[in-house]
Amino acid sequence: MKERPAVGNFAECILYYEMTTEGCDVVNTIDSPICCEGKTVLVIFGGSGDLTFRKLIPALYNLHVLGAVTTGFEVVAIGRRPWTTAGYHEKARNWAREQVRVPFDEASWSDFAGRLYYHRMDLGDLEAYQELDRLLEAGCPDSRRVFYYAVAPSWFRAVTRGVVRAGLNRSGSRIILEKPFGDTLEEARELHAELVSAYGEAELYHIDHYLGKEMVRNILWLRFRNAIFRHVWGRHAISDIQINAFEAEGVGSRGGYYDEAGAFRDMVQNHLFQVLSVLAIEPPADGTAAALHDEQRRVLEALRPVERRALGQHLVMGQYEGYRREERVDPESAAPTYVALRLFVDTPRWHGVPFYIRTGKSLHTRDMEIVIRFRATDPAAAPDLLVIKVQPDEGVFLRFNVKQPGRGEELTRVYMDYCQSCHLENYRNTPEAYERLLMAAVNGDQSLFSRWDQIEASWRFANEVIAAWEADGAPLASYEQGSRGPVEAERLPAIDGLDWVVSNLPETSLRAFA
Repeated sequence: MKERPAVGNFAECILYYEMTTEGCDVVNTIDSPICCEGKTVLVIFGGSGDLTFRKLIPALYNLHVLGAVTTGFEVVAIGRRPWTTAGYHEKARNWAREQVRVPFDEASWSDFAGRLYYHRMDLGDLEAYQELDRLLEAGCPDSRRVFYYAVAPSWFRAVTRGVVRAGLNRSGSRIILEKPFGDTLEEARELHAELVSAYGEAELYHIDHYLGKEMVRNILWLRFRNAIFRHVWGRHAISDIQINAFEAEGVGSRGGYYDEAGAFRDMVQNHLFQVLSVLAIEPPADGTAAALHDEQRRVLEALRPVERRALGQHLVMGQYEGYRREERVDPESAAPTYVALRLFVDTPRWHGVPFYIRTGKSLHTRDMEIVIRFRATDPAAAPDLLVIKVQPDEGVFLRFNVKQPGRGEELTRVYMDYCQSCHLENYRNTPEAYERLLMAAVNGDQSLFSRWDQIEASWRFANEVIAAWEADGAPLASYEQGSRGPVEAERLPAIDGLDWVVSNLPETSLRAFA
């Protein structure tokens, strides 16, 4: 085996390592070798996929430019496509130019590309993992390995078994898992047990990028650091809470995955239940990640079961017109692309307060917001509203009542508007969700990730709802592309004498209430 050169960066590495194993010379199939002098190598299974190009590479470039990663942080993207590292760099560069939030320049990209390697590999070939282990040992000895499963959930087991068989999961290795975690509760439990056996529970990082969004993180500060909200946050003052996650685009190239998952598994069971748990938690006992997770789990375990005979009062599933003609979608597909859900959290703080969730594709806008509607003090006064804007705009909007100026006694509505993303300095200093989450995983911070018992509680509730829906014949309401969704969804808040707050919003700004 050739002696490893002293290097300060990849450019100083020799082109190939020859590795001797059982008397045979094995040539490194990466066209430029991995040479890590530092502490961490991030291995992305699914490195040629949509998630990696759209989210992970831009996030890593941002972190590199901002100086948030050390010189010893390196990335190996694993994919099946017959690309060289140089070819991979060119494809990744094109995505980065469009997606990064910091200024893109060729010098910075060239420097970043020195951290990034591509390795062609068939994830279903167990022997290929042995080769990957030899490459990492030759180029990155004694480095911590962080494995990112940026693949469809159906590949989780195969990748894990390959990693274990090759001994890649040495002590200190971490694993980042994308959602959805399994297709059912039973499958999720089996998968969790296998992953714990392979890595250890403390090294599992269940990523939910909604938990990394700035305004979702801000909910805790808004609730607990402001007396005007902390002491009214519950059933005595709040009428209802609405969580909306609208997408203007259809399924696009994700038709194959989406046709199996559907909107409930893709969005509600993980992202939006996690947001709900942050909104409804009791104050954590301390500032630790464990205390926060404990309170989130208690919220999810307190979700009131939905009875099949009353399913129509709690659930509307829909599918946009033309979905069945999308690429890689079954022409007779029954997958929902829209969900509206009415549910209750049976804790003393929230007993009787409805929580409404809506999410869907091919709707009238791309918008994620949380609406807290307070109880009206009298029939003449419109209810106060607190709106937390998560994306694409970030901010907090408050509507309340004052006396109309003049001699009369009429009420008028006024608005306080904090647009966080309107300020250039805030925009520059706010990390994207994947930037925050990648660094948290590398640094061992579990507070931004979902814990297994939270996932299990979410799955229990989701399983019951989906099973009841399927037993009821899996009814699907149709809706036009670019609309606000199926009209059938209007009945859910009407049961409580309410309406969808955003149904009155022709624009994204709360000023549209004026």
